[in-house]
Amino acid sequence: MTARTLYLIGCAAPPVRDIGVGIRAAQAADWDVCVILTPAAHRWADQDFPGLLDELHTLTGHPVRHQYGLPSQSGRTPAPDALLVAPLTANTLNKWSAGTCDTLALGVLTEGIGLRLPIVALPHFNTALAAHPAVRRSVTVLREEGVTVLLGANGFTPHPPERGNVAAYPWATAVAALPTSR
Repeated sequence: MTARTLYLIGCAAPPVRDIGVGIRAAQAADWDVCVILTPAAHRWADQDFPGLLDELHTLTGHPVRHQYGLPSQSGRTPAPDALLVAPLTANTLNKWSAGTCDTLALGVLTEGIGLRLPIVALPHFNTALAAHPAVRRSVTVLREEGVTVLLGANGFTPHPPERGNVAAYPWATAVAALPTSR
């Protein structure tokens, strides 16, 4: 039996610097993990977290992707069996629920709904963003489409608008919400 493949999609929020925690948790649950970062998260990893991209490549055995490949390039990652987007920003949440596909991360997430893949989303944003009506609508839309959005008591609880808040990001909760078999 081949390993199940998980695409771990990370957005530009403070917990992305600890995405290795999520990778290790998923690997411990027998997932082959491929990492896709939003363009902003990739820029953070490349410029503010020296060595992170190399660490993620070494940890997963797959290249860290952040943009669509060229038509002349062959795919270098296996097809996903499930998707986990963590951390999920309010920006990506709202674009995803609207069906926007202007980045690789959004394209994969939007297509994942159409493919009926199991998808788990673990947000990370503050209480001011969480209170915006677009965020509430987006969470409702995604949940109606079968996405497990871990927001509130059983997932991520938004924090006050402070810079750098990464306290107790529940990576293990997100991995536990993934399917246990194909």
